[in-house]
Amino acid sequence: MVETYCAEETFALGKKTGELAKPGTVIALTGDLGVGKTVFTQGLAAGLGIEEPVSSPTFTIVQVYEGGRLPFYHFDVYRIGDVEEMEEIGYEDCFYGDGVCLVEWADLIEELLPEDTCRVLIEKDLEKGFDYRRITMEGLEVQMV
Repeated sequence: MVETYCAEETFALGKKTGELAKPGTVIALTGDLGVGKTVFTQGLAAGLGIEEPVSSPTFTIVQVYEGGRLPFYHFDVYRIGDVEEMEEIGYEDCFYGDGVCLVEWADLIEELLPEDTCRVLIEKDLEKGFDYRRITMEGLEVQMV
């Protein structure tokens, strides 16, 4: 578990995660609206060496970035109506390919996730401040210094 106290720290954790990511990594990212999932994702993309702007692909479901050291597939499945939509966009090529996949709202497609999926949960705790985040990571060994 990692605690961050501002968006910059959440971004830095994402960046460190991207720097350590290996081909075939799938990250299931969960957390309520407004907890910083996109900030974490932007950091991850930066850690992969992607320089173009990264935003949530809410309406396109997946955005592909190929300008970094590994291809990056950013999924936002919040609006997915049926898991068959995932099959139509060819998710398996991404999940089982040589890139890095990050899936926002991954709990909505749990049955499609590979067995070795890494998990990141971002939570707020307003008692510790508006910008405080508790980030629980499973399957990823990322240490912040």
